Amino acid sequence: MLLISSRMSKNLSYLSSRKGVEKNVFERMVAAADARGTAETPDFVQKLGKESLFGDAHTLGAVSAYDFLKAENADKKVFLCNGSACLCAGTQKPLHDKLHTHFKEEEIGHICCLGRCHEGGAFQFKGHNYSGQSDAALETLVTTGEGDAADRYAVVGLLQPAVLTADFPGVEAYYAPFRGLLGKDRGWLAAELKASGLRGRGGAGFPLHFKWQSCREAPGALKYIVCNADEGDPGAYIDKYLMEQRPHSVLLGMMVAGWFAGAETGILYIRAEYPDSVRIVDEAIAELHAAGLLGQDILGSGFNFSLKTIKGAGAYICGEETALLSSLEGQRPEVRTRPPFPTIEGLFRKPTIVNNVETFANLHAILTMGGATYAKTGTPLSSGPKLLSLDSHFAKPGIYEVAMGTPLRTVVDAAGGFKNKVKAIQVGGPLGGLLPVEKIDSLTVDFESFKNAGFLLGHAGVVSIPDWMPMIEYIEHLFKFTADESCGKCFPCRLGSTRGKELIAKARTDSSYQIDRELITDLLDTMEQTSLCALGGGVPLPIKNALHYFAEELEPFFKK
Repeated sequence: MLLISSRMSKNLSYLSSRKGVEKNVFERMVAAADARGTAETPDFVQKLGKESLFGDAHTLGAVSAYDFLKAENADKKVFLCNGSACLCAGTQKPLHDKLHTHFKEEEIGHICCLGRCHEGGAFQFKGHNYSGQSDAALETLVTTGEGDAADRYAVVGLLQPAVLTADFPGVEAYYAPFRGLLGKDRGWLAAELKASGLRGRGGAGFPLHFKWQSCREAPGALKYIVCNADEGDPGAYIDKYLMEQRPHSVLLGMMVAGWFAGAETGILYIRAEYPDSVRIVDEAIAELHAAGLLGQDILGSGFNFSLKTIKGAGAYICGEETALLSSLEGQRPEVRTRPPFPTIEGLFRKPTIVNNVETFANLHAILTMGGATYAKTGTPLSSGPKLLSLDSHFAKPGIYEVAMGTPLRTVVDAAGGFKNKVKAIQVGGPLGGLLPVEKIDSLTVDFESFKNAGFLLGHAGVVSIPDWMPMIEYIEHLFKFTADESCGKCFPCRLGSTRGKELIAKARTDSSYQIDRELITDLLDTMEQTSLCALGGGVPLPIKNALHYFAEELEPFFKK
C-alpha cells in the first residue's frame, strides 16, 4: 500500500512540474482561498483538478488538509492563537470572551502560532497580527478596523561582535562578499563550508557542507533551493525576526546555495501566519532585482538565479522538509519516506537543498570571515552563533544572539530572569525537551549539551510553563497538538497521538480512572521508534521528560 502511495505521489510530482514554479498549483489553491475564503468548493476543485491533471479526488484531498483552505474556516472573521506560549501566558480565554462580544462563536477561529510569543494575547484580524491589546485598543480595532499591529520585542546581542543581529549596511556593502564569490571556484566554498562546521538550525543539526555537496554532485541539470520558512513551533519567532528585520541575510544565503549547487531557482515557503514576513521579503527581492543581483547572467558571471516567495496555508507539518516539498507541488502535505533524500529527489523530484531561515542567514558570516574563523565561535561540534526567542514570562522577552556553548543561565539572567513563577521550560517547540528550571544551570546552548542531558535544543524557542499550569494539562496539550497537526500518513503518529490525548483527557476528567504506566510507556515508545518523521517521533520526548521530572505532581493520574 505504501509503495502504491509513493508511486502515485511521484506521478503527481511530475504532473505538477509541468506547471513549474511560476504557475504553481499550490499558489492557485491559496489564491482561490484568499478570494473566496476557501478553496474547498466543487467548482474550483474540479477546475484545478482538470487543469493540473491531478483529478478531483487528489485536489480535494490537498485543499482539505490546510486550515486556511478548508471550507470550515471560510466564514471566520478573527483567529485566536492556540499555541503553547499563548496557552501558558493565560491570555487566550479572556481574549476570547472579549472578542465574543463582537463576533459570533462560529466567526471565531483558531490559528497556531503567530510569533507573538513575547507578549501573548495574540490573534489575527483582517490579515494582520495583533497581541497585547488593551480593552480600549481592542474595542477600537474591531469597531473601526484601525489598530496598532506593530511587533515590539527586545533584540539582545550577547555575542560581540554581533553576527545575525548586526546592523544591515545596505545592499551594496552587504552583497560585496557575494560579488567576490562569483569569481571563485566551487571547491573553495566547499572547503570553507566544511571548515565552518555549520550545522542546520532547523532542529536536526545536520552538517550543512554534507547536504550542499550531496545536491551539487547529484545528477541532473535542473535543481532547486528551498527555504523552509514554515516556522510553526509555538514559542519560536526567530525566523520571523530574520525575515522581517534582516531579510537580506536569508536571501544572500539562498543565492550562495544556488551558485554552489548549480540551481537557478530559489523558493521561500513562508507560513501564512506571518503576513508581514511575506511582504518584507518580497520587498527585499525587488531591491535585489533593482541592484542587478537577480536574473540572467548576474554581473556577467554566467550565473542565473531567481527568488520567489510562496505563502503557506496553515499546516504545521510543512515544517518537515518533505511535507513542505509535497505542499509546494500542490499535493497533500504528507511526509515522504527517505531515502531518497531531497538533495537527490526533492521538489518536482529534482535535486533540492532545503534549509531553514536561520541556517541560510549564517552564510554571510562564513563568506566574510572564512570558515575557520567562523568555527572559532561556539564549540568544536556546535559552531557559530545561535538565536533564541524567549516568551512573555521573562522580564525582558525577545530575540537573544549568543555563541553556541553559552550557558543557558547567562541567557536567562540577561533577560532579567522570570517575572512570574515558572516550574519548567520547553526548548525547541512542542517536540523539544521539557526541563525543570533547576536544570537551567547545567545546560549550555548547543546540540550536545541538550542531547546528553536528555533534552533537545531544536530551534531554540523557549516556552515557560508557570506554576499555576497543571503539568497533566500541558501533556494533554502536546498530545492534542500532535493529533491535530499530524499529516496522517503513518499510524503511530496519527493514532498514537489521538489515543494519548484520550488517555490524558479521561484521567483529567474521571477521578476514578488512572492510566496504566506500561500502556503509556508502550504508546510513547511505539511513536518514538516507528513514526515516519519527527512529529510523531519527537513528541514522546517532552512527555517522557514530564513523567520523569514531575512524577510527584502527576502521580494521582497514574497507577502505581
